[in-house]
Formats: sequence, structure tokens, C-alpha cells
Amino acid sequence: MKRAMGRRSCAQGYTLPELLVAVLVLGLLLAVGLYTGQGFVARQRVEVAARELAMAIERERDLALRQGRPRSLSVDGPGGLLDAAQVAGGRVELRHNLPRQLRFSANGLLLDGGTVVVATAGTDLRRCLVMALPVGVLRLGREQAAAGGGVSAASCVRDEAA
Repeated sequence: MKRAMGRRSCAQGYTLPELLVAVLVLGLLLAVGLYTGQGFVARQRVEVAARELAMAIERERDLALRQGRPRSLSVDGPGGLLDAAQVAGGRVELRHNLPRQLRFSANGLLLDGGTVVVATAGTDLRRCLVMALPVGVLRLGREQAAAGGGVSAASCVRDEAA
């Protein structure tokens, strides 16, 4: 039985140039995937940390409402507000202008305001959480370039507008 010219048998395998091209293509795909994946992970780290901050504040507000008495949440230190973002987000940078304690009234109002900015290496995304007074409204957004590098509610653009 004659075989058509140009067809290769199973025993012949691939040539060295074919294998080199295949390895090169796989290497390029892996490099692009890793580069894209690292940016994705960095963005998710920022998103998770910002949402953990918001959830920690809402949990404390809910406790004040359910117990019917004022409560306070430490900002720094073990078990504090900023600790929640570090645990959830891993290697994140936090800047803030919060007081040492966030106070909640018996009816759940946040009595202290401020802004927290969450960032990390590997992405330009900077999420901000603004606690606006007098009723303690939480607003999550993206930080735009702040004048002088300080933390300000004015540099936090709402998600809908970003």
C-alpha cells in the first residue's frame, strides 16, 4: 500500500523547527497570561480591601442598631478597621484621614467622618471610601489625582461617574 507524499507516519514525529515554534508560541501565550493575570489580581486585591472596609463599618453600624446603644470602632491596631482591609486584601497600601475611633450612635449614625484610599502595586486603580457627615453616608468610588497627595473626599469620584 502506497502512502501519499507529504504525509507523515506516526513514527516520524515532529521536526526540531516545528517543536521550537510550538515552544515559542506557548511561551508567548504564558507570558501574556501572566502579565494580564498579575494586573487582574492587583485590581481584585484593591476591590476586596475597599469592600471589606465598607462591610466592617456596616457591621458596626448594625451592631449599634441592634443593641440600641452607642458603639465605637478602632481605626488602627489589631482588630481595627484598617486591619480588616489588610487581612482581606493582602499587600495593600492604605492612606486615610480618619480619627482614632469611628463612633456610632444608638440609632446607627456614624458620628465621625473621613476618607480611606486603598491602592497596591501592579495597578493604577485606587479605590476610596468616604464617610460623609452628618448622617454617616458611605460612598465607594475611585480616587482621582489629589492635589498635594493628601487624602480628600473631593478627589473621590463616585463609581457611576468614574
